[in-house]
Amino acid sequence: MQRIEGIPIIDPNYYATITKEVLARVLRADSGAETIPLLDKRVQNLQQIGKVLVDKYNGTFVECVKASQYSAEKLLKLIVNEFECFRDEADFYGHRVSFYKRAQILVGDIWACYKGKDLGEFNDIDIITMFADYRIPQVLLHFGAMRYSNPLLSTLQTGTELTPSCIEEIEIRGCSIEVIERVVDRVRNLIKQYPNLNINPFSCNSIVVDHFLWDYRRKNAEKLESIPFHRTRSIYY
Repeated sequence: MQRIEGIPIIDPNYYATITKEVLARVLRADSGAETIPLLDKRVQNLQQIGKVLVDKYNGTFVECVKASQYSAEKLLKLIVNEFECFRDEADFYGHRVSFYKRAQILVGDIWACYKGKDLGEFNDIDIITMFADYRIPQVLLHFGAMRYSNPLLSTLQTGTELTPSCIEEIEIRGCSIEVIERVVDRVRNLIKQYPNLNINPFSCNSIVVDHFLWDYRRKNAEKLESIPFHRTRSIYY
C-alpha cells in the first residue's frame, strides 16, 4: 500500500490525522464491495495512537519499548495507560477484570520476533498470559480442556453474537487464561521430570502455548470446523 499508492500507513505522523476515506481504501476487500467493520473506531484508534506517539515518543513505538527497561509488565502498563484503545477491561459482577489481549500480544510479538533479545529482551515475560480471543477457546474445547454449558453451546452453535463484555464472553476468556496457565504448569513439571533432555522448564510459557494452539487451529481448520466459537464484535480482539 505504501509503495503502490503512496500512503505511509505505518508512519504515526501520517495516521495521527488519517481520514475515514483513506483508511477505508487501505483496508478495502479484494472485491472492493465490502467495508471493514468498526471503521469509525479504527480511525479513532489510529488517530489516538499516532498522536500519543508523535507528542510523547518521538513518533516511534521503539521509544515505548526502551522506556520499559526490559520489563514486560512495565511495557504492558505503559501501553494500557497511554493508549486508551488497548484498555480491554470489563465489569464482572461488580469486579473490574482486565484481559488486555491486544496489549499483551503486542508485547508477546516483540519478544517472539526478537527471540527474547535486543528490543525483545524482557526479564519478566512470564507475566504475559495467553491472548484471550475466540480461536484458542475453540481449540481448548476441541481437546476437552474446557467445556461449555448446554445453553451456551446452543447459543454458539446458532452463530449468535455475544454482546461485548457480557458474562458469557468474560467467562470464556477468563477460563481460557486459567486453562493455559495450568497447561504451562503441567508442561514445566513434565520437563523437570526429564532432566536429561536439558530443557529449561521456563522455556514454556503462555505465549509459546498460545502460538502452538493458534498454529494447530490453522493447520487443522477443517477438523475444527464443527467446534463452535464465540462471536463478539469488538475492538479488543
